[in-house]
Amino acid sequence: MAVETLSPDWEFDRVDDGSQKIHAEVQLKNYGKFLEEYTSQLRRIEDALDDSIGDVWDFNLDPIALKLLPYEQSSLLELIKTENKVLNKVITVYAALCCEIKKLKYEAETKFYNGLLFYGEGATDASMVEGDCQIQMGRFISFLQELSCFVMRCYEVVMNVVHQLAALYISNKIAPKIIETTGVHFQTMYEHLGELLTVLLTLDEIIDNHITLKDHWTMYKRLLKSVHHNPSKFGIQEEKLKPFEKFLLKLEGQLLDGMIFQACIEQQFDSLNGGVSVSKNSTFAEEFAHSIRSIFANVEAKLGEPSEIDQRDKYVGICGLFVLHFQIFRTIDKKFYKSLLDICKKVPAITLTANIIWFPDNFLIQKIPAAAKLLDRKSLQAIKIHRDTFLQQKAQSLTKDVQSYYVFVSSWMMKMESILSKEQRMDKFAEDLTNRCNVFIQGFLYAYSISTIIKTTMNLYMSMQKPMTKTSVKALCRLVELLKAIEHMFYRRSMVVADSVSHITQHLQHQALHSISVAKKRVISDKKYSEQRLDVLSALVLAENTLNGPSTKQRRLIVSLALSVGTQMKTFKDEELFPLQVVMKKLDLISELRERVQTQCDCCFLYWHRAVFPIYLDDVYENAVDAARLHHLLDKLCKEIEKDLRLSVHTHLKLDDRNPFKVGMKDLALFFSLNPIRFFNRFIDIRAYVTHYLDKTFYNLTTVALHDWATYSEMRNLATQRYGLVMTEAHLPSQTLEQGLDVLEIMRNIHIFVSRYLYNLNNQIFIERTSNNKHLNTINIRHIANSIRTHGTGIMNTTVNFTYQFLKKKFYIFSQFMYDEHIKSRLIKDIRFFREIKDQNDHKYPFDRAEKFNRGIRKLGITPEGQSYLDQFRQLISQIGNAMGYVRMIRSGGLHCSSNAIRFVPDLEDIVNFEELVKEEGLAEETLKAARHLDSVLSDHTRNSAEGTEYFKMLVDVFAPEFRRPKNIHLRNFYIIVPPLTLNFVEHSISCKEKLNKKNKIGAAFTDDGFAMGVAYILKLLDQYREFDSLHWFQSVREKYLKEIRAVAKQQNVQSASQDEKLLQTMNLTQKRLDVYLQEFELLYFSLSSARIFFRADKTAAEENQEKKEKEEETKTSNGDLSDSTVSADPVVK
Repeated sequence: MAVETLSPDWEFDRVDDGSQKIHAEVQLKNYGKFLEEYTSQLRRIEDALDDSIGDVWDFNLDPIALKLLPYEQSSLLELIKTENKVLNKVITVYAALCCEIKKLKYEAETKFYNGLLFYGEGATDASMVEGDCQIQMGRFISFLQELSCFVMRCYEVVMNVVHQLAALYISNKIAPKIIETTGVHFQTMYEHLGELLTVLLTLDEIIDNHITLKDHWTMYKRLLKSVHHNPSKFGIQEEKLKPFEKFLLKLEGQLLDGMIFQACIEQQFDSLNGGVSVSKNSTFAEEFAHSIRSIFANVEAKLGEPSEIDQRDKYVGICGLFVLHFQIFRTIDKKFYKSLLDICKKVPAITLTANIIWFPDNFLIQKIPAAAKLLDRKSLQAIKIHRDTFLQQKAQSLTKDVQSYYVFVSSWMMKMESILSKEQRMDKFAEDLTNRCNVFIQGFLYAYSISTIIKTTMNLYMSMQKPMTKTSVKALCRLVELLKAIEHMFYRRSMVVADSVSHITQHLQHQALHSISVAKKRVISDKKYSEQRLDVLSALVLAENTLNGPSTKQRRLIVSLALSVGTQMKTFKDEELFPLQVVMKKLDLISELRERVQTQCDCCFLYWHRAVFPIYLDDVYENAVDAARLHHLLDKLCKEIEKDLRLSVHTHLKLDDRNPFKVGMKDLALFFSLNPIRFFNRFIDIRAYVTHYLDKTFYNLTTVALHDWATYSEMRNLATQRYGLVMTEAHLPSQTLEQGLDVLEIMRNIHIFVSRYLYNLNNQIFIERTSNNKHLNTINIRHIANSIRTHGTGIMNTTVNFTYQFLKKKFYIFSQFMYDEHIKSRLIKDIRFFREIKDQNDHKYPFDRAEKFNRGIRKLGITPEGQSYLDQFRQLISQIGNAMGYVRMIRSGGLHCSSNAIRFVPDLEDIVNFEELVKEEGLAEETLKAARHLDSVLSDHTRNSAEGTEYFKMLVDVFAPEFRRPKNIHLRNFYIIVPPLTLNFVEHSISCKEKLNKKNKIGAAFTDDGFAMGVAYILKLLDQYREFDSLHWFQSVREKYLKEIRAVAKQQNVQSASQDEKLLQTMNLTQKRLDVYLQEFELLYFSLSSARIFFRADKTAAEENQEKKEKEEETKTSNGDLSDSTVSADPVVK
């Protein structure tokens, strides 16, 4: 019927059946082919990346979490199924209660412990404003309300567990038993009950240790009182206030008075309405005591041993159970009580969570004072003394512990690597799995032992308020590193571990099933059936069925409960039972391996001991070899790197001893090989952080002092070479690096420029005379060319005009000096003297006369700076020469700029006319304009680069007529003042050069060619080259010094025979001085000769005029020829 109701569209065409099948097969084939190709492609990629690819993803990122915890959706009712209905019910109830306890414990650990511990954290007293505490507590009330509900739930579960156990163990002989319980011990139930009591006990300890919480609570209560007096002011209805106050009182009594655990054990366990009897149930009391003793026996054997797994936590539960037993039954086993206290000698303190440490002796004495009175005071005192000695011994043995664990963990890691990397052989598969299982468990045991040492030691120091030594801190931090190394090892090999865990679990289940099946056969073979025997058989069947499946927590719990029933009546032999228990313990560990390792390796408790971090980081930093140990250190590293770069760049300065053989050496480059570190929700990349710090520092400091740009560039390069840091180029000083002083700036302040800068003729460069900075500024052709490019070539003519104006002023001063009566009379006298003696003196101007003039002029007066008139005159000439040098540089800069601009033109001789080409093509008007513009630019550049303006000639032509006029006849004496001037210049030059080697470099200089330039220019203006040459001054100087040098050499030869050392030294110094003077005169001569070339020194003014006239005539003639040819050509054109 249903088929008929379908619409015709949905009916299938039965004829098409076969074709569809063929089509599907084709598709499948294609898909198969695609998969094969894709697989081979992936394999090729994998082979290519084989060296770099890892089995595991980044530990810090952990983008994919691999959960190994077995999981299934079956409920307890589905799992617990046997023919024995009563046993089913018993096991189901107990299993459900154990699961409930586990859930409560998980909730406490994930929600309530941290909620209480971190209350008030993050806010410092300084940042807290009045009223913040009350607001914080107000927000926290809802959390306390949730905690109250949680505690009430725990009370109910404890009550239920006690009732359920009491119902099973009935002392009343008449009442019917649910199942036969002789020999049945549900130890698992008591262990779970102990865990729940530990939770309550931990909550008490956290609140008891939380001073901030209590203080804020008190403040909050005070606030409520003030609200109570004036509710309307706070906008609260009075009728709502009373219930809220009652609620707060209830919370305080239940949670904050340290009575959470006490209230739990003081519950009324006996049912009032004739239900379960607990306190008078002697069978239950015996069973309770027996179970506690059994658990204790297992715990005591392992406590403090290397094979300890979770015995400490169980011991806390045992203490809780013991107090609960005493509270219910009011009986005490003194011997057992003493045994419990004796454990304190082995384990003086236990960490419950984070920084909360628990002292069992205090707890037992406080909760059972009646039993404490039976013990003598000495034994109680001994426990406390033992705690102190334990801490001292632990502090002393820490370094040794670190060394031994370092060896243990390293060898374990090697085992892990070797066992996981070798291939599994099928014939030895079981043996291999057992080995893997043992290695995994060993790793976990190391993690547990190390974690326990760290937590106990740190928390004991904190609790007892004793200072920790630096050595202890370093040792504990090394242990933390080992702990993380274990976690990382498991993590790194997680793929192989995941693969192995499932095989190991199956192998262990197989071993357990084998043991159970042997026992089951033994039960079945015994024909005497009884209810008890049926219970045993049902329990074993349940254990078997449950083991045939994934090893989930629920299944393992059911197996342990089933075996509690199944192991009675000696179904297992002693030699069979122990291996089964070992297998079940291994199964527990392996099934939860990842979670347990994570729990033990979790170092969140270090938050409460963060004071140790600076010490640890200092240690890591000092021993930079172990850089990989580092996980948070930056600022110190940044400063150290910067310091190292600075000292390396400034090695020329006399710094502290940096000899690595004497002061040691740290290779900080190791820090930059670390991967980025994850810190909560942030990533810290040490390389990027330090690079950014250096970039920022170098940029900021360069902007403050632009002259230091070279130093920071050097440091940047060094950072790249030494540490491999990729630095950002600062581009400072921006666009002024090759600009130097701008042409406009110099032009406007030409008078300052010529006095502050010194000219070098050969290199065509200006150097600053003095500077307040570390560097002296220089100006060369490139700077000028860049300036011209910035401002345009028009600036060149303007600059020369400014120079002309400046020279006009300077020549006025020059004329005044030459006109001065004292100077003029001396010069005339010198000219007359030279004319008289020139025939006798071989036409050479006497050196003595120039020296006499130089000395004599000092008598006319000296400036406050100690300068004579001749010094000032020399400076004036140097400034004139500097101005001419600047003009020369402007011309060179212009040519440089033009040649740079024209360098893209292929052939300067044959430049295409773009305007004509555009016309030929008939392009748009705009293109024609552009082409015309391009042509004009090209012609300008070509002309500029080919010729360049003769600025020197212009400046000579403009001043020469004025200089040569009869009214300026006094200037004609200039040539005779040149010898004393050169003498003055040489003395000044030598003193400047000598200052270069002195510490105080004020006035130091190595060049001043402005003087030679100035002298050459003025001689040209006065047309006195011939007059000056007639003095043969430099020949006279050379002869004078050579004569003196020979005389000194002769004297030296004489004295060397007499061997008077002092006299010899004096003569050596004299010879040196003479050599220096001669060299300086030679240099001046060369400079002056070079400078004269610029002003065409080979021709006199008369010759130049003659040449000029000839050129003009030639031009006229050529112009005349041109006009004639034009006239004669006209008719032809017509």
